[in-house]
Amino acid sequence: MSITTKTGDKGTTGIFTGERIAKDSPIIEANGSIDELSSFMGEAKHYVDEELREILERIQIELYSLMAEIASKGKYKKVGEKEIRWMEEIIHKFEEGVKLERFVLPGSVIASAKLDVCRAIARRAERRVARVVHDMGFGENALVYLNRLSDLLFIMARYIEWKEGKIKYVE
Repeated sequence: MSITTKTGDKGTTGIFTGERIAKDSPIIEANGSIDELSSFMGEAKHYVDEELREILERIQIELYSLMAEIASKGKYKKVGEKEIRWMEEIIHKFEEGVKLERFVLPGSVIASAKLDVCRAIARRAERRVARVVHDMGFGENALVYLNRLSDLLFIMARYIEWKEGKIKYVE
């Protein structure tokens, strides 16, 4: 099977439900941002230690399930409370070490800079999913998940800087 099907040459694409929709639809915009996030996380994981790499890889797998939830118009839901609680536990673990005093200047080291780019993309993906939720009435799990994910990516970046003694605060 070839990846070139030519079925999208007129600006539509197939989704999980079997229907074809415009490539600039909110569903495709949301999933495109989630896909971009996963790609940047794939890059970032090469700059972090094994513990953080395992976290990022698990999230990349879960992002596929989020995209399926959006592309199925909410019929396929594999990511939910359990995965969100897992992220919250990790956030709290990193917060125990990192004591933030004020606003932080992102990207003090290359690994944290990579995670900060991922965080910004996660927030964009969250905005795109919010549009799907508000306009189309599905994707609530994905919305909450992406909100926690941006928090997790933020604290992971700060954790890396904290371990290296390089957190830079905005004066």
